[in-house]
Amino acid sequence: MRLKSDIFVSALVRRVFSNGDFAVVERKGAAEAGAIAIRQVRRDGRECLFMPAPQFFAAESDEDRLFEKRLDKALAEEIAARLEKEIRFDGDLWVVVLETESVDGLFAVAGEDGGP
Repeated sequence: MRLKSDIFVSALVRRVFSNGDFAVVERKGAAEAGAIAIRQVRRDGRECLFMPAPQFFAAESDEDRLFEKRLDKALAEEIAARLEKEIRFDGDLWVVVLETESVDGLFAVAGEDGGP
């Protein structure tokens, strides 16, 4: 059974804080099954955007939720523009911002260790 989105987000935020980093929910989506977008903000100001992986990858994974990196080391404006488009398409989208240098061990990423 899949975790509800609000529970997944809450657990993610707690894991980030327990690592000594910072996290905030920028936008709340549907509590039950809203998709989740994750913005990783690095010290140099560049950001990475993680979105739910396509069903093809998710079907091959044992993970409850699987993400894929859509933008890497992008400017904040690029990330914001991409998220604006995603929100127009999916009004139930969650947006979580993580201020951390590494997302290793926080969530599963397709194509990286722990993902298909």
